[in-house]
Amino acid sequence: MEKIKPGKYVELGYDLYEVTPEGDKLVHQTTAEDPERFIFGVTKGVIEPLEAAIDGLEAGGEFDVKVEAVKAFGPYDPEQVATLPRDIFEVEGKFDGSVVKPGAVLPMMTADGYRINGVVKEVTESDVKMDFNHPLAGKDVRFKGKITLVRDATPEELQPASGCGCGCSSCGDDCGCDSEKSCGDSACGCGK
Repeated sequence: MEKIKPGKYVELGYDLYEVTPEGDKLVHQTTAEDPERFIFGVTKGVIEPLEAAIDGLEAGGEFDVKVEAVKAFGPYDPEQVATLPRDIFEVEGKFDGSVVKPGAVLPMMTADGYRINGVVKEVTESDVKMDFNHPLAGKDVRFKGKITLVRDATPEELQPASGCGCGCSSCGDDCGCDSEKSCGDSACGCGK
């Protein structure tokens, strides 16, 4: 069997937990049918302690790793909370309060054209307060799962990786796993 090492294509299924004083709280899952896929040592954004935990494993190998907030999704950053003019949320001159409401996750675009998601924190007559921190920023997490496939990566797969490949198969190509620390619609394993 092939072992995970740099340049290998890897698929894994895992449960991602938020570690709390009351116990671990499941926040995201991938499965063998819909695994996380990435090229080990090549795909950017893989959370380093997770990468270290699976290094050298074969298909069928299991892992269970706790990651401190600072090494997972980073600390909560108050600078990632923004108050935006309410009129930018209007469609054809109308504001839809059933969509733009506290707790709603809304896709937005950065000035650089990256898609990021924000959580609506507050809506006033003139503004909408949004939080663009990763949902697990400032929280310790735990990855528990199993390697489902290890093989040589194809030349096409070794091209500059698009998408996130860092613990979030749902991210697609607009994850923004660099300094944006955003991750599609879920609280998954995108790292720094």
